[in-house]
Amino acid sequence: MSERPLKYLQGETGEWEVVIGLEVHAQVASNAKLFSGASAQYGAGPNENVSLVDAAFPGMLPVINRYCVEQAVRTGLGLNAKINLWSRFDRKNYFYPDLPQGYQISQYKDPIVGEGMIEVELDDGETVEIGIERLHLEQDAGKSIHDLSPKESYVDLNRSGVALMEIVSKPDMRSAEEGAAYFSKLRTILRYLGTCDGNMEQGSMRADVNVSVRRPGDALGTRTETKNVNSIRFVRQVIDYEARRQIEVLEAGGTIDQETRLFDVKTGETRTMRTKEDAHDYRYFPDPDLLPLELEEAMIERIRAELPELPDQKKRRFVDAYGLSVYDASVLAADREKADYFETVADGRDGKLAANWVTTELFAVLNKRDLTIAESPVPAAHLGELIDLIQDGTISGKIAKQVFEIMLDEGGAPRAIVDERGLKQVTDTGAIEAAVDKVIAENPAQVEKVKEKPKTLGWFVGQVMKETGGKANPQAVNAILKEKLGVE
Repeated sequence: MSERPLKYLQGETGEWEVVIGLEVHAQVASNAKLFSGASAQYGAGPNENVSLVDAAFPGMLPVINRYCVEQAVRTGLGLNAKINLWSRFDRKNYFYPDLPQGYQISQYKDPIVGEGMIEVELDDGETVEIGIERLHLEQDAGKSIHDLSPKESYVDLNRSGVALMEIVSKPDMRSAEEGAAYFSKLRTILRYLGTCDGNMEQGSMRADVNVSVRRPGDALGTRTETKNVNSIRFVRQVIDYEARRQIEVLEAGGTIDQETRLFDVKTGETRTMRTKEDAHDYRYFPDPDLLPLELEEAMIERIRAELPELPDQKKRRFVDAYGLSVYDASVLAADREKADYFETVADGRDGKLAANWVTTELFAVLNKRDLTIAESPVPAAHLGELIDLIQDGTISGKIAKQVFEIMLDEGGAPRAIVDERGLKQVTDTGAIEAAVDKVIAENPAQVEKVKEKPKTLGWFVGQVMKETGGKANPQAVNAILKEKLGVE
C-alpha cells in the first residue's frame, strides 16, 4: 500500500484538511431482540413486537440474547478486531418518549469488540486503511410519531430493544469519497458475514457522521455530528456540505459549536438539532440487572472457524484463480450475490470471458432496468451455457449478443434458442467461400482498394458476415478472404 496522498479543500484564505469519523448503527440479524424474546422482524403492525421487558414494565428483567452476542463477535472478527473476553453493559440515562425505561442499555467503557481495521478501495484504485475504534452492543429505542394527529403524538415500541452494533471508526477519513467508500465497504462486510442485512431503507443500517476541519498540521477542530444518515450517497453529501459550511464559518471569523445536526435530504443541507452532549451528561453506570459478559476463547475460535470468505479474500482469489483485473475482481466481490452469480457462470469456463459478460452485458441491463442480481432475467446457468456455445464455436460473439437479447426479453435456454432459430455458426468452408466469392464479384473497385491498402480487409469481412446473416465463423472468413484477395 503506497503512502497516502494528502487531500485538502481550498478555501478563500488557504487550504483546509477535513477529518471524518463514522459511528455506524447496524441492526443485528437476529429473530429476537437483545434482552427479550420479542420478534425483531421488520414490517409488523404498530406495537405488535413488544414484550413486557421492551415496554419497561415494573419488575421485568433483561436476559441477554446469546445469538446477538455471537453475531457481534463474528462481526468483530470480520473487522480484524480484538475480541474482548470481558465486557459490561451500562445504563445511558436520558429521557425520550420512545424510551420507556428512561435509559438505554449500552456498552460504554468496556465494549465487546476493541480496535480493528479494514481496507477501503477508492475510485482511482487507491487503497486506504481505516481504523475501527470499537464495536459495542446496545438496544435500540422505539419510534415517536407526530404526523398522525394535529394534537397527539403516538409511540411505536416495535424497535424498542432491537439489538444494534455501534461500530465506531477512528477519525481516519479525509474526504467525502473516503467516508462513502468506508460506509459501503462496512456494509459489504456485514452482509458477507450475515450479521446485518444492510437494508438502509428499513433503518437496519445508518451512520452518524462526524466532521471537523483544520488547517494542515493543526490540532483537531471542533466536530459536528449529523445523525441517522441512511444512504451511501447521503454520507457523501453530508461530509461535503459540513466541510464547506465549517470552512465558511471559520474563514468569516466564527467558531464551530460542538453540536448534533440533522440532514435534510431535500435540500442536501444540515441544520442544528441540539448541542452535543458529553459522556458525563448521560450519567453512565453499570446496569445492575446484567452480569458482566464473559466469553470463552473456545467460543471465539469456533466462530472464527465458521467465518465465510470475506470480500478482500474473494477479490484476491478472483484475480489469482480467474485471471481477472483487480478492478473487475473488486466489482464482483463487492456484493456476495453478484460474486456467487459470477462463480456459477465461470465454473469450468474462461473466467475473463465470464467476467466480461457479467460485468459488461448483464450489469448494464440490470442497471437500465433497475434490477438486482437476484432479479436477473437470465439465470447464471443459462449465461454459462451461452459462453459454452461461444467457446465451442457453435455461435459467434455477435450471434451470442443476439441470443442474449432473446434470453432477456423472452427467457429460455440459449442452446434451445440457437437450435430453434437456426443461429448456429456456419463453419462449412464451402458455404463461406461461396459468400466470399459473391461479395468479391460484386465489388471489383473495393478489391483493388484492399490490394493497395490491406488494412481495409475489414470491409469485406463485414460484407461476408452480412451475407451470411452474421453466422459465418469470423476466423474462417478472414482466412478465406486473405487467400482469395492475396493479402496478408
